[in-house]
Amino acid sequence: MAGQGDAELRLQTIVGLIASNMIAEVCSCYLMRAGDVLELFATQGLNKEAVHRTRLRVGEGLVGDIAAHARPLNLSDAQSHPQFAYRPETGEEAYHSLLGAPILRGGRVIGVLVVQNRTMRHYTEEEVEAIQTVAMVVAELVSSEEMISSTELLDTAGNATLPHRLAGRVLAEGLAAGYAILHEPRIEVRQTIADNMADELVRLEVAVSGLQSSVDDMLNTTDALASEESKDIFEAYKMFAHDKSWLKRLETAVRAGLTAEAAIKRVQDDTRNRMKEIVDPYIRERLSDLDDLANRLYLHLEGNQGIDRHHLPQETVVVARNMSAAELLDYDQSNLRAVVLVEGTRSSHVAIVARALGVPVIGQCEEIYDSVEQGDYVLVDGEHGQVFLRPGDDVTQAFDRSVRHREERQAKFAALRDKEAISKDGQLVDLHMNAGLLIDLDHFDSAGADGIGLFRTELQFMVRSKMPKVDEQTELYSTVLDKAGDRPVIFRTLDVGGDKVLPYLQMKEEENPALGWRAIRIGLDRPALLKAQLRAMVRAAAGRNLSLMFPMIAEVSEFLEAKSLLTREIEREKEKGRGPKQVKVGTMIEVPSIIWQMPHLLREVDFVSVGSNDLLQFFYAVDRGNAMVTDRYDVLSSSFLSMLQYIARECDKAGVPVSICGDVAGKPLEAMTLIGLGYRSLSMSVEAIGPVKQMVRSADIAKINEFTKRLCNSKVISAREQLRAFAKDHSIIV
Repeated sequence: MAGQGDAELRLQTIVGLIASNMIAEVCSCYLMRAGDVLELFATQGLNKEAVHRTRLRVGEGLVGDIAAHARPLNLSDAQSHPQFAYRPETGEEAYHSLLGAPILRGGRVIGVLVVQNRTMRHYTEEEVEAIQTVAMVVAELVSSEEMISSTELLDTAGNATLPHRLAGRVLAEGLAAGYAILHEPRIEVRQTIADNMADELVRLEVAVSGLQSSVDDMLNTTDALASEESKDIFEAYKMFAHDKSWLKRLETAVRAGLTAEAAIKRVQDDTRNRMKEIVDPYIRERLSDLDDLANRLYLHLEGNQGIDRHHLPQETVVVARNMSAAELLDYDQSNLRAVVLVEGTRSSHVAIVARALGVPVIGQCEEIYDSVEQGDYVLVDGEHGQVFLRPGDDVTQAFDRSVRHREERQAKFAALRDKEAISKDGQLVDLHMNAGLLIDLDHFDSAGADGIGLFRTELQFMVRSKMPKVDEQTELYSTVLDKAGDRPVIFRTLDVGGDKVLPYLQMKEEENPALGWRAIRIGLDRPALLKAQLRAMVRAAAGRNLSLMFPMIAEVSEFLEAKSLLTREIEREKEKGRGPKQVKVGTMIEVPSIIWQMPHLLREVDFVSVGSNDLLQFFYAVDRGNAMVTDRYDVLSSSFLSMLQYIARECDKAGVPVSICGDVAGKPLEAMTLIGLGYRSLSMSVEAIGPVKQMVRSADIAKINEFTKRLCNSKVISAREQLRAFAKDHSIIV
C-alpha cells in the first residue's frame, strides 16, 4: 500500500501477497466500471492475458453475484454453483474452491476480491474474516489512487453544483424548505491497519462506554414531546447500544488488525448491505438502529459530538439513508422542517411519528445521498413526492406560491374546525380521525374530528421490545378515552402480521404474509394475547362506553369466537363490581368472503367498518406494497364501487351503523363518491379532515347519490374523470 510507483503494479503485488499468505493458487481483483461492469484488474494464478479483458456484469457469474448482494461467498465446488460463469480466457477451469468478498467504499461495492484453490475445500471463518479485512485495504488503494475515475461512475444528472429535482414517495405530507444537514457523519478512515492492536482495543472500549452513556442520557432527558410510546422506542435503542453481538463484531474486526475507525466502517458496511437483503420491516428498523449507533460511536471515537441535534441553528432539512423514530425525536422540533430518506416506508416508525408531529417526510429518494452536500438549500414537496436541491429562483418562487396556497387552505380548514360537516341539502356526515399514538391525539381538538373511528392498537406493541403488560395497556386505553372525552372511540384489536412484525412473537417466514397468519387469526390461535388486550380495554372503560372491533374477519364463526372471549372478560370485571357502562362490538370488512355472509354477520354485530386498504388489496389480488402493481387498478372502478354500495345498502336494511376508513376516506373526490354510495361516517388521517369537511359543505348529496348509482351499473374501468367532471359541474370542492 505504501509503496511507490504505478497503482496497478502495487495492486498486482498485493494479490500476489494475498495468494501467498492464504495458501491460495489464485487471487484476483475485479473493479467496478461504468455500467455496472466488473473488470479483472489484477490476478495471481489466472492467465495474465485476461487482465482488462475479462468482464462480468453485476449479478453475472460468482463474482457478479458477490457484487450484487455485497456479501462474501464461500464455495468448496464453485463450478457446480448455478451462478458459475466460465470465461475460457482466464484458465480457471482447474480451480474448484472459491472465496470472494466485496470491496466496499462508502457503502457501495467498488470491486470484488477472490481467492481460489484446485482442491475442494471450505474456507475457515478466520479466512473469510481475513479476506474481508484485506478487501478494506484494497478499497483504500483503489479510492486514493482513483484507479477508476470517480467521474466515470457519477450519475450525470446529479451535478453537485446545479439545481436538481429528485423523486421519492410521500411518507408524511407537507411542504417545507430548509438547509440540508447530513444525519450520518461521513466516516473517514485515514488509517486502515492498526499499528498497535492493544491501543485500538482501548480506544474502542472508551468510545463504546461514551456512546452507552450518551444513549442513557438521551433516554433520561426525553422531554414532554416524547410520549410513552416514544420512550419505548428509546428503550429499544438503548438495548441495541448494549448489544453484545454488535460489540463483539467490532472487537473481532479490531483483533483482525483494523483500526477502531476501520472496524466501525467494516461493521457498518456489513449492516447496510444486510439491510438491502431484508424485506421484514421490523428487522430493517433494527438494522437502521445499528447503522445510526455506528455513526454515533465514530463521533465518540473522534471526540466529535457531531451536529447538535437539540439546537439546530436554522431551518433544517435532515437527509439520511434511514432513521429511527428515536432519532427523529432527538432533533430540535422548532427548526426541523422536513426529512428526506434514501429508504423508508409509510408503515415505518419514523413515518408514523413524523405524521403525528406534522413533519413532512419523503422516502425512497435513492439519489439524495449522493447528490446533496451539507448546507444545500432544499425544497421538500410532501404532496407530490419531490425534492429540489439548490433550486433556481423560478423554482423557489413557484414553491413559495405553493406554500402560501397551502397555508391559505389550512386557514380555511381551521375556520371549519367547529362547524359540522353538513351538506347543502342538510345531510350530516360524521368525520372521524385515525390514530395509533398518543401524540396523534394532540391534534384531536384542532382538527375538529367527531371522534376516533380507528385506533390502531398494534403500534403500541410494535414500538416495544417486549410484550406490554395488561396494566400498561390499560393505562394507554384509559388515556385515549380521557383525551376523547364525550366523543366516540373505536379500538381495533391487535392487527399484526404481514408487514407489521412483533419481535417477541414467534412467527415463521411466510411466502405471502398478507394472506397468512395475521390479525384475528393470531388472536384466536394465541388467545392469551387477545384476552390480555380485551381485559385491558374492559378495565380502561370502567364506567364508560367501550367500542371495539376485530380485524380481518373472514368467517362469522371467527367473530363469534372472538366476541365470546370479550364476553368472558366483561363478566369477569362485573363480578368485581367494575366494567364498562355500555359495550359495542363490531368488525372490519376487509376480506371479500365476509361480504357474502352479510345477512348472518349483521345479526351478530353492533356496527361494521370497511377497511378500504386491505379490501381493495384482496379484491384485486394486488400487493399494496408492490410499486409495480399498486397503481394498476383504480378504487373508483365500477366493480369496486358496486361492492361498496352493496355493503352500505345491506347495513342500512339491517339498521347496523357502517363507516369506512383507509386512504379512500381521506381524499375529497373519493370521499364524495363514498357519500354518494350511502356512507355517512368516514374515518381518515387528521390532516384530511379539513379538505373532506370543505367538500361535504359544498355538496348536494342527493344529486351525488343519483350520479354514483348510475356509475355502479356502468362498465368503466375507472370513473375518476367522470366524477371530477361532476364535481366541477356542481361546484363541489375536491
